[in-house]
Amino acid sequence: MASHDKVAIITGAGSGIGRAVAIAFLKGGYRTVLAGRRGDALEETIALSGVGQGRALAVPTDVADKGSVEKLFAKTKAAFGRVDVLFNNAGINAPGSIMLEDLALEDWRRVVDTNLTGPFLCTQEAFKAMKAQEPRGGRIINNGSISAHAPRPNSVAYTATKHAITGLTKTAALDGRKYDIAVGQVDIGNALTEMARRMTMGVPQADGSIKVEPVMDVENVATTVLHMAGLPLEANVLFVTVMATKAPLVGRG
Repeated sequence: MASHDKVAIITGAGSGIGRAVAIAFLKGGYRTVLAGRRGDALEETIALSGVGQGRALAVPTDVADKGSVEKLFAKTKAAFGRVDVLFNNAGINAPGSIMLEDLALEDWRRVVDTNLTGPFLCTQEAFKAMKAQEPRGGRIINNGSISAHAPRPNSVAYTATKHAITGLTKTAALDGRKYDIAVGQVDIGNALTEMARRMTMGVPQADGSIKVEPVMDVENVATTVLHMAGLPLEANVLFVTVMATKAPLVGRG
């Protein structure tokens, strides 16, 4: 199936990585559904792509809400007839740099609801759509982050959810086989977005110091996700890490 026949859903498409990936999919010929909390930001992403409205659909969505996710997929199928790609990207962090023992329960739950329950709900709906459509199948790509491998100081909620995303990826990849659904994960390190801009001003390290960290252009992430999506369903990138070459992930910490 050519890219212009494929339909992709991108969550968190109003800013950062989601915005860059949504623009790449639109420019790559996909009919693209942009999901996020703010409709104005989604429309801005579409405008930045320069692609006509006929191939883009903005659907304000709260991924942590089951009814909202169901409406997202219903509107996608009503507009474009199918779902070929889901990029589970929407994510948040707890406010500030809060020590584990001081993190409020409501902040923990808010991160878990968005970063873990949200991708689970979207994956459920994607499975339902992909196994029922003709031709059958599709691809789900989860944004895992390098926090799925190594924590930063004072990041228990974010890091726990990103480790859990790895379990979701592995299980969905296994359970999706019988439906021709391929599931993979992209672990991203220091892509320059508004969320990651603090890296350029200095962030806490494991030894207690504050250091500036190297960053990379977010377009490298968009290119990677677009490549994963473009593979035939007989092939899958289960895990890939795309990161700033000099980011301090590999080493003694």
